[in-house]
Amino acid sequence: MTSPDSHRAGFACFVGRPNVGKSTLMNALVGTKVAITSSKPQTTRRVIRGIVHRPDAQLVIVDTPGLHRPRTLLGERLDSLVLSTLTEVDVIGFCVPANEPIGKGDRFIAGKLAAVKKTPVIAVVTKCDLASKEQIAKQLLAVSEIEEFADVVPVSAQSGEQLDVLADVLVRHLPESPPLYEDGRLTDEPEQVLVGELIREAALEGVRDELPHSIAVVVDEMLPRADRDDLLDIYAHMFVERPSQKAIVIGRKGERLREVGTNARKQIEALLGTRVYLDLRISVAKDWQRDPKQLRRLGFYD
Repeated sequence: MTSPDSHRAGFACFVGRPNVGKSTLMNALVGTKVAITSSKPQTTRRVIRGIVHRPDAQLVIVDTPGLHRPRTLLGERLDSLVLSTLTEVDVIGFCVPANEPIGKGDRFIAGKLAAVKKTPVIAVVTKCDLASKEQIAKQLLAVSEIEEFADVVPVSAQSGEQLDVLADVLVRHLPESPPLYEDGRLTDEPEQVLVGELIREAALEGVRDELPHSIAVVVDEMLPRADRDDLLDIYAHMFVERPSQKAIVIGRKGERLREVGTNARKQIEALLGTRVYLDLRISVAKDWQRDPKQLRRLGFYD
């Protein structure tokens, strides 16, 4: 029996089809931006851990790529990454937006989760700020009919509504344990990876609907400038799959690439708390999403 004053610590992950608000939800619970978000589906490509510190618990949230039926080798690797994560966490949050009808993709994922026998699954109805009370009530009922979940919680990451309830429910399923990470630490991602993700986020927003998910970013070097304590030099390389995509990202007279660099630099400075000089290059890596060698070079391992 757990005593009232015992401390819990463990891992939770959010799973759902692409673009249901998993990364936004994790950032809201952690209280700062540790995962990139985008209006485009399948933005998350890595497993990123955000850490919620409470007096009674430490909740480590694992943000995963959206589960979908893969069409490329990259897609297969991302799905494999998600499924391996499911077996390693203490509780799973299955995310379904309040403002969209439940579809085949949601049922496909619910079926996958039903196969993870030992881990409790909580249904999280996201984006409640975009739905009426009637819509939310209908969605809660519809979600309950898909599978038998340990709990069903409606939330809004944007307004903060019910976030504390969701955190309480997740913590309830964690084992008794001392903290797993030192106090104050918000993520275990290396800064270089986070910086690369922020650049990719800026690029995705910059090209809007003109480009599919063909952008990868590698940060080659991050180092303080020799004669300046307050300036960090970052050298990063963006890769696309075709010359036509490169032209789209660069834009007319380089305007779009400059805009991507400016937006990324602001986010990076906010993350690192220092001024940044960002040197951003772009190259073509033909069909990298389907090429095992190039996937490895860009950090997507087997």
